Amino acid sequence: MKTIPSSILELAPIPQGSDAGSTLENTKEYAQLADSLGFNRFWLAEHHNMAHIASSATAVLIGLIAGQTQKIRVGSGGIMLPNHSPLIIAEQFGTLATLYPDRIDLGLGRAPGTDTLTALAIQKDFFAQSKQFPQNVEALQVYFSQENSAGKVRAAIAEKTNVPIWILGSSRESAALAAAKGLPYAFAGHFAPRDMMAAFLLYRNNFQPSEFLDHPYTIAAVNAIAADTDQEAEILSTSLYQMFQNIVLNNGKFLQPPVPSLTQLLDGMNDAVRSQVNQMTACSFVGNSDKLSVELKEFLQKSGADELMIHAPIYDQLDKLKSITLIKEVMDGINREKNIV
Repeated sequence: MKTIPSSILELAPIPQGSDAGSTLENTKEYAQLADSLGFNRFWLAEHHNMAHIASSATAVLIGLIAGQTQKIRVGSGGIMLPNHSPLIIAEQFGTLATLYPDRIDLGLGRAPGTDTLTALAIQKDFFAQSKQFPQNVEALQVYFSQENSAGKVRAAIAEKTNVPIWILGSSRESAALAAAKGLPYAFAGHFAPRDMMAAFLLYRNNFQPSEFLDHPYTIAAVNAIAADTDQEAEILSTSLYQMFQNIVLNNGKFLQPPVPSLTQLLDGMNDAVRSQVNQMTACSFVGNSDKLSVELKEFLQKSGADELMIHAPIYDQLDKLKSITLIKEVMDGINREKNIV
């Protein structure tokens, strides 16, 4: 039996009719509520060349959120390592950890977080760096190590900060890497849930204890939207479904307001788009507290996840704040039952 921590994944999507400044203020308020409610982590994701996403300068935003909260761990979900020099990331996150000790996480992914043209504008040898992802993770570990204090190339501010490194992914390949390196593993079930269970199984079966972690530890990122009634929650979720529709169509639209009917929204998509949207949203939990209590408990038992990370792109800020309040109450209730095994 175990207690399952609850965490937040935030992309800082800009709602239609709003702007980046207002969105970042709302993100701060969202994180402050998550902090006061007792959520474990608040992670931000790196994306580029997307006018509708305000988290492109991820390390900067992590610093803002950490500075405006008290206890919650703040980190990256994730930093797209092929976009960056490991030395620079070590210096950035070493600085963050120096400012906010024992509160900073470094989640790493190998995707670009953008389109191919932009990826090449960020890093001309992006594809070569992507293939070097395991070696670059090792380079980061060296920069964070105390032993590197004698090295010729140092990220001195990172040494001894003990920033936890996470491997993020949506495939069994990332699970194998996390297992081999003895690192914690977070799966992107909020947009690519198909391989989640198989990836978790592979990770647990192949995990090699390390100086960083002596047993497997997994985070499952899922979509979750709560409201007072199932109908209200489903209406709120139409912004989520429109977001994935717009990702599939690659039209760059801002986060759209909810529409009255999810059924009509899905019926209005062509078969190919609807199929992709349904695949991407397959790990979504939408409803009132009673419904979510049953469904999340069942998911946690089935997945064996050690931690649940909530992704909730909700159009209206008050609805978004209420949703995570209800979800935290649900998770607290599940944990009080003490029967997640």
